[in-house]
Amino acid sequence: MIDKVIVYLTSIDPVVAALYATTFTWLLTAAGASLVFLFKGANRALLDGMLGFTGGVMVAASFWSLLNPAIEMSQGEGFVKVIPSAVGFLLGAVFLFGLDKILPHLHINFKKEEAEGIKTPWHRTTLLVLAITLHNIPEGLAVGVLFGGVAAGFEGATIGGAVALAIGIGLQNFPEGFAVAMPMRRQGLSRFKSFWYGQLSAIVEPIAGVLGAWAVLTFEPILPYALAFAAGAMIFVVVEEVIPETQLDKHTDIATMGFIGGFIIMMSMDVGLG
Repeated sequence: MIDKVIVYLTSIDPVVAALYATTFTWLLTAAGASLVFLFKGANRALLDGMLGFTGGVMVAASFWSLLNPAIEMSQGEGFVKVIPSAVGFLLGAVFLFGLDKILPHLHINFKKEEAEGIKTPWHRTTLLVLAITLHNIPEGLAVGVLFGGVAAGFEGATIGGAVALAIGIGLQNFPEGFAVAMPMRRQGLSRFKSFWYGQLSAIVEPIAGVLGAWAVLTFEPILPYALAFAAGAMIFVVVEEVIPETQLDKHTDIATMGFIGGFIIMMSMDVGLG
């Protein structure tokens, strides 16, 4: 099945392939959010484990799918070879740092008065959605950039690796959608509204994916920088948002094992398919 998907994605326009792949990741977010129709609630241990899994996938993807290919395709030897990846990684982190300071948002397990970014009177629900949207941007961008790199023929960028990244992002989006929708349900929102806001948080991924693929095809020399940029943005999200959210309660061990599981699964898929 996966082999057929790889063959098909190889045969179509890379921007369209990126759109398909990131639409897949968005739909898995929606599938996770749809669990709110089946369950009245979820215990904190489960949510923390899911967030830990998300962090593990993102860290593994940052290296195996993004930084490692970026280093391989860079010219030169020694320190010269790593410069594009180092610069791109830093720029990605700085970009998310800037968005984090500007965009109003609220992390899942935090109180409304702990909202970050520019102060606004926006409802808690809106701030929660914006928080998840913030770290879906680099995920969509990463998938799009990798598909663009494959089409441009860069060494180190493979269609198998791009598919593995899309599957990995999709897998962590499923529990993420659930982790967004369920707290909203507990706040008193209807099941439909909880689902709607849960899936809405990932709508930015197809947009970022298409932009990433287009940018690489238009400006091919930026690919190593773009891959590292996405990695830097993802690592920033994990360290600044995902991990702290899992450490607020007594289920830190469950969150840690979730992280380990997510890392192993993403690493295995990238090596196996890439």
